[in-house]
Amino acid sequence: MFITDLSIRRPVVSSVFSLILIVFGIFVLLNSMPEVQDGELIVSNGNHLETVGEITSIEKASNFSLTEIFERTEERVVQVNIRSDNAINNRGNMGSGFVYKDDGYIITNHHVVDNAERVTITFLDGESYIAKIIGTDADLDIAVLKVEIGSTYLQPIPIGDSSHLKVGEPIAAIGNPFGLSGSMTSGIISQIGRLLPQDSGYSIPDVIQTDAAINPGNSGGPLLNMNGEVVGINTAIQSATGEFTGVGFAVPSNTVKKVVPVLIENGVFHHPWMGISGSDVDPELADVRGLNSSKGFLVVSVMEGSPADEAGLQEMTITKEIDGREFAMDGDIILKIDDVVVRKISDILIHLQREKSVGDEMLMTLYRNGTTVETILVLGERPQN
Repeated sequence: MFITDLSIRRPVVSSVFSLILIVFGIFVLLNSMPEVQDGELIVSNGNHLETVGEITSIEKASNFSLTEIFERTEERVVQVNIRSDNAINNRGNMGSGFVYKDDGYIITNHHVVDNAERVTITFLDGESYIAKIIGTDADLDIAVLKVEIGSTYLQPIPIGDSSHLKVGEPIAAIGNPFGLSGSMTSGIISQIGRLLPQDSGYSIPDVIQTDAAINPGNSGGPLLNMNGEVVGINTAIQSATGEFTGVGFAVPSNTVKKVVPVLIENGVFHHPWMGISGSDVDPELADVRGLNSSKGFLVVSVMEGSPADEAGLQEMTITKEIDGREFAMDGDIILKIDDVVVRKISDILIHLQREKSVGDEMLMTLYRNGTTVETILVLGERPQN
């Protein structure tokens, strides 16, 4: 499985969070693409802060038409242009972004500005300004930029609550696909709570899946609900060709609310971390281990000195071949974290992202040697790659 940048080279990625994840398909990051010249079409493939995403002056309403949403947001969506060492023929790459605060903060994807030597922001009327990178998080693919200009252009788009999204709910995406500024598409929420692998080896949890058409150049642009609120940052598509095939992904707005204020304050976000790897329980393993259901996450290994090690979690040490398959005969199986039933690894990652920070305690309910035990794990800081 590959995560392929559309203009900046990105390597093959497997799963993790120090955890083994299996995700099928080819994911294409929708960022930067070479600038389109006139007459040319280029197709390419723990933190506790009180502040959250700023609520802005767009009056509250519901069920705006697509036309009304576009008119209210078009001047708040920007084109992000970069120059970097690996730009072909000294030409840049581009993506999208949107105004977050009226004092100059712009949100986009990390992969849009990764390795950038120079970043400029272009508004819908063609005015461009040099931007400074304030902070980025590669693991969540979020970046915060800042421009020093007057407030005329700096009207933020309100940040919505992505936890309220429902499958089938209509949404809209605005960005700069193939360099075509101010483009809008629409669709529905196809699913929520997806995992999206990243170059870093970790996966973005709680990702939104949509069928709204998003293409190269859309990266960093807003995914909007019908109230005209940002509910996600358009980030990637699943495609074998590099072009949209009906499956797109966006980082949820509640992740933005948690991470962006920290990036503005500190330039870096510290992720909570357990220090385990493993795999989801399946019906065959559940039967071999005597579980009543196939829910849970098997701890295959525990990193020495990690929070999981200090909490006494036990890793797999014994396997047995049954009908040609090797089964783990020991190793803790995580059944619950706090009050969340663990069906698979995504439940753990989503809970960590939504609710936990470095230093927080987490109650672990484990299946161990035929009995259920509980232990407290104090979350550490995820090591830097």
